[in-house]
Amino acid sequence: MDATTLSALGALLVGVGGLATAVVTAIGKRGENALNGYSSLTNDLQEERDGLRLQLTEAYAQRAADQAEITRLRNEIMRLGGSP
Repeated sequence: MDATTLSALGALLVGVGGLATAVVTAIGKRGENALNGYSSLTNDLQEERDGLRLQLTEAYAQRAADQAEITRLRNEIMRLGGSP
């Protein structure tokens, strides 16, 4: 092989290496984007879960207050001579 052939072969290898680098970079970027999307989705779901937990806690507190009021009213009915 002469110098021109070796030079052309070297340029081809550099070109292939550059293409391979570009492909790896693109795949890496897609993976990064997917990971960011997954993280964002996870954060959104955690916020929604926390909001639902708060609503559930409030519903339990309201139910307890309602039960206490029912008990108070039953006692008042019995105090007045009625039957609940």
